[in-house]
Amino acid sequence: MSGLPDALAVVVVRDGSPPAGADEATAETDGAVLLVGPGLRGPAATQAARALTSARHVWTADCGTEPGALAATLAPLLKPVRTLVLPASPDGRDLAPRLAAALGRPLLAGAVEVLPHGADVLRWGGTALVELTVDGPFLATLEPGVRGVEPAPDPAVVTEIAPTAASGVHGARTLAVHDVSEEGGGLDGARRVLAAGGGVGSPQAVALLGRVATAVGAALGGTRVVTDAGWLAYDRQIGTTGIGVDPDLYVAFGVSGAPHHTGGLGSPRDVVSINTDPYCPMTAMADLGIVADAAAVLVELARKLETEDD
Repeated sequence: MSGLPDALAVVVVRDGSPPAGADEATAETDGAVLLVGPGLRGPAATQAARALTSARHVWTADCGTEPGALAATLAPLLKPVRTLVLPASPDGRDLAPRLAAALGRPLLAGAVEVLPHGADVLRWGGTALVELTVDGPFLATLEPGVRGVEPAPDPAVVTEIAPTAASGVHGARTLAVHDVSEEGGGLDGARRVLAAGGGVGSPQAVALLGRVATAVGAALGGTRVVTDAGWLAYDRQIGTTGIGVDPDLYVAFGVSGAPHHTGGLGSPRDVVSINTDPYCPMTAMADLGIVADAAAVLVELARKLETEDD
C-alpha cells in the first residue's frame, strides 16, 4: 500500500456508518483516512467515505472488526505512516492499543489535539491538560467533540485496498451490539442534549428529564455524580470519563460544571444552565443562566409540555 501520508486516521466502520468522532479524527490528519470494516467495497465504500465531510483521500478495506486480527492485518500496511489517529469510539479504543503493540510504538490515549510530535491529552479526570511529546512514530486516540470540522473543498478520492488477512490471531469477539434503550435517544451525534447533574436530587427527577428529552427530541445525558449514584446508566455519562458530545443545544439541569464533565462537551452553539448557584462553572459558561432549583423547573417544564399535548 504505497502513497500513504505521514498522518492517517484509522476508522472501524460498522453497518456502513463511521462512528462518532470519525470526522474529527479525519480532520486532524488533513483529510486522510483509512476506513476498515466488513463489506466496504464498491458503493458501500463510497457511501461510507461520503459520510466524512472532512475527507480528502479515503482508503477502504473490506475486513473483519476483531481488534487483534485487525491490528495484525493492518500493521504491515501502516508501518510507513508516522502518525496514526483513531477516534476514541468503542472500536477505536479496542483497536488502538493492539495496533500500537503490533507496530511497537507508543499510544497517546484521550487526546484533544494531535501535534506533529505528540498530543495534548486530558489527565487526572479531565482536570489537567498535558502535552506529551514523542521521538518517532506514534498512535493517538482523539476524543469526540473536541474540535470543529471544516468540509473538504472537493469530493474525496476513494481507493479500495485488499490487505492480506493475518492468520492464527485469536482474541475477544464481539457477540452483540445493543442499542441504547433508555429515554431520550442516543447521545452520539445528538443535536440537542438535556443533562442531569446531582442538583436534580433524585432518580425520579432523572427519569422525568428522560421523558422531557423524548418529548422535545433531545438526548438524555448526565454527569458522573448521577451515574455513580445509579440514577442513570454509565453509557449516558458525558465527560472525559464518559461520552463526548458536540450538540447545537445543551441544557444542564443541576450540573455544577466540573472539568471532567465540561471536557466532554465539545463546542455547543447554545448552553443553558439551571442551577441554584449563580457562580458555578456551568452557569459561568452558559449563554443563558437560570438561577433556580433544577428539579422544580423540570417539574414545571414537564407540566407545561403535558398541557400543550392536551
